[in-house]
Amino acid sequence: MADTARARKLAKRISQIVASALEHEVKDPRLARVTITDTKVTGDLHDATVYYTVLGERLNVEPDYVGAALALESAKGVLRSMVGAQTGVRFTPTLTFMTDTVPDEARKMEELLAKAQASDAEVARRAVGAAPAGEADPYKAPREDEDED
Repeated sequence: MADTARARKLAKRISQIVASALEHEVKDPRLARVTITDTKVTGDLHDATVYYTVLGERLNVEPDYVGAALALESAKGVLRSMVGAQTGVRFTPTLTFMTDTVPDEARKMEELLAKAQASDAEVARRAVGAAPAGEADPYKAPREDEDED
C-alpha cells in the first residue's frame, strides 16, 4: 500500500488532468458545464473516483446530469490514457465518475437555515408584549417548617 500523502497528491493531480482535458481536449458539448470538484484515490493507487457537478445553462434550468454522465463514461478511456501519460505511475488508476451532491446538500441546508431564522423571527415578534399564562414564578417554593415554642 502506498502512503496516504502519495494518494492525496495523485488524486489532486488526477483532478487537474481531468479538468484540463475536459476543458481543452474532449470536444463533447455535454461536458461544457461539467466541473471537477474532488478526486479520491484508493490506498493501493489502483482506483480513482472523480466527483463532478453539472451547471445548468441558466439558474432556473435543471442541469443535464444524465447527458453528462453518459459523456464522461464515453470519454473515460481517453481520460485514463491522459492520466497515465501525465502522472508517470506504474499502474494507471481506473476512473469512476460520481455526481457530487455537496452543492445540492449545501443549498438545502441554506434553505432550512433560512426557514428556521424566519420561524425564530416570528416567535420573537409574537413574544413582544406577551405575558406569562400563569403566575410569574411557576415553581413552588419549598415548605417552611414552623417551629412551635
